[in-house]
Order: sequence, then structure tokens, then C-alpha cells
Amino acid sequence: MARRYETVYILDSALEEAAINEKLERFHTLITKDGKGTVTNIAHWGKRTLAYPVKKRDTGYYVVAQFDAEGEVLPEFERAVKLDESVLRFMVVVNEGKPVKPVPAPPNAAELNEIEEEEEV
Repeated sequence: MARRYETVYILDSALEEAAINEKLERFHTLITKDGKGTVTNIAHWGKRTLAYPVKKRDTGYYVVAQFDAEGEVLPEFERAVKLDESVLRFMVVVNEGKPVKPVPAPPNAAELNEIEEEEEV
């Protein structure tokens, strides 16, 4: 039985857009081969600063992909992603809800106080 999965990739931010799309296409071919899965959504979140250095990098290019697949295709897919050196991190989870959209970080307390003071004046 096919289940709905979601993968977040953090790729090397030095890659060009064409190289990123080529890698994603190669990974997703492993999911869709033999008709055992379908990619339902791919969202490019773009370049973001990492919370801490990963593989000596401070920034990464985020991509979120959602797909329906049989569980038996995951080991080969995960192996291929792990072996690709341009993938800094990735995580595959079972998706149990609506797609997640990136949200701007909430302002810190100092910025919030400044905003409130400006509104009062």
C-alpha cells in the first residue's frame, strides 16, 4: 500500500539551479520507477542560513518534496541521497496532513518592543 511521504533536502548552496533540479530528478526517478510511486509536490524554499555549520557550510538550499510511494522503494532512495555529497542533510517522514509552507521567523523581543513603541506614537 502506498503511503504519503515528505522529504526535506538541504543541498549545497553553491549549486546552480539546473544542477539542483537534475539531482532532484535523479532522486525522484528512484521513487517513481516501476510505477511504485508518484511525486505530488516539489517546493523550492531557496537559500537559507543554517542554525549551525553543516559539513563546513553556513548556508543551504532547501527543497521540500511530497510523494506517494510503496515503502520498499525508500531504502534505495535514501541510500542514493546519502551518497550524494552535495546533500548536506535530508529527512524523510510520513506526511499526515496538509503541506507545510515556510513562515517568516517571529520578531525577537527587542524588535517587537520597537514596533509597539512606533505604533503608540
